[in-house]
Amino acid sequence: MTRLTRCRACLAADPLTFLCMGDHPPANSFVRSEDVPESQPTYPLDSQVCLTCGLIQVSDQVPEGFFEHYLYVPSSATSMHDHFAGLADVLKKAAGSGLIVDIGCNDGLLLSACNKVGGNTLGVDPAANLAEIARARGVNVDVGYFTHHGSARLVKEYGSAKAIVTTNTFNHIGDLHDFMAGVKDWLAEDGVFVVEVPWAKNLLENNEFDTIYHEHVSEFSLLSLVKLSGHFDLEVVDVHRLGVHGGSMRVFLKHAAAATRPSATVGEMLAEELDTGMLEAETYLAFAERVRKIGVDLNAMLDQLKKDGITIAGYGAPAKGNTLLNFFGIGPDRLDYLVDRNALKQGLYSPGMKIPIRSPEVLTEDAPDVLLVLAWNFFDEIRAQQTDFAARGGRFLVPLPYPTLVN
Repeated sequence: MTRLTRCRACLAADPLTFLCMGDHPPANSFVRSEDVPESQPTYPLDSQVCLTCGLIQVSDQVPEGFFEHYLYVPSSATSMHDHFAGLADVLKKAAGSGLIVDIGCNDGLLLSACNKVGGNTLGVDPAANLAEIARARGVNVDVGYFTHHGSARLVKEYGSAKAIVTTNTFNHIGDLHDFMAGVKDWLAEDGVFVVEVPWAKNLLENNEFDTIYHEHVSEFSLLSLVKLSGHFDLEVVDVHRLGVHGGSMRVFLKHAAAATRPSATVGEMLAEELDTGMLEAETYLAFAERVRKIGVDLNAMLDQLKKDGITIAGYGAPAKGNTLLNFFGIGPDRLDYLVDRNALKQGLYSPGMKIPIRSPEVLTEDAPDVLLVLAWNFFDEIRAQQTDFAARGGRFLVPLPYPTLVN
């Protein structure tokens, strides 16, 4: 069974299947050079939506243990350093001298920022390789998956948490109810749970289909978080709009007994979701048609550029980029290679399409004519880094919200 029969947030039955993208390998299953000739395991990537709460979801088909050695790190994006520094101030203000826990702490970027402002911190993450990077930053990490069953040990060992945060991890959780039960047990009576995830409204409006992949099993509306939290006597009390990752939200939840009146922004964003049609089937069917047209037009642009003798490389090897490459069938025949600042990905090949990944330094030597910006959510940062490329006449091809060549 590759499709879900109920919503993993509000538990409503019969979610609508609206975009079937074929079989994909997990979007972060990068390939070593010696394994390029071998076939990769693939799984159907069928997007569904709950028309009761607006949660977009795919079935959880990530292989067991997949996150125990992980290659995505936020540190490779300069803008994320400033972003997490700002969040650290928010968490320290909320927690005071109490414990700040980051579930899915990755390479420790956020908690190292919390430590700098005097936070009492703990990270939880299953990736042992990233935990070592975090520890080198001075971050204490409990290595393992966070579950309701395991939360009792964490409470006993570290005490109650005054602030629990999860940034771009909540969308990786297959069993949201188990996760939330664990959060409820660990969170202090007057504590705050902070969830930072891409906002599904932005996904729909900007055609960000590539944010959907096997590891991102959920794309959240605010309504879906309101309904999910209600199952655990938690309430959404505030939300901040964020520009990162194509448009995100930072949602604040508290125990119902300690909850304050929801901020005006909560009501505004819930109303915007209804106005956008996030509970209407037609919204998603129209989105799927736009995505298919983007694929046709993007491939036509790439093929014309190649026909004109233009050399093309890809900038970034993000998971979202692999969804786009695999769904649209863009391989080494169209892109000579990809570049990525993340040293953990350099020397590997992209999942499925098996395009070689190199350091951005190669752009100085090789000087392609066009860069397909797969990490489009960091385009402003990439453009600022690649002023020499642009000065030589290089152009950027930004695929979303619609394929556009930028001089």
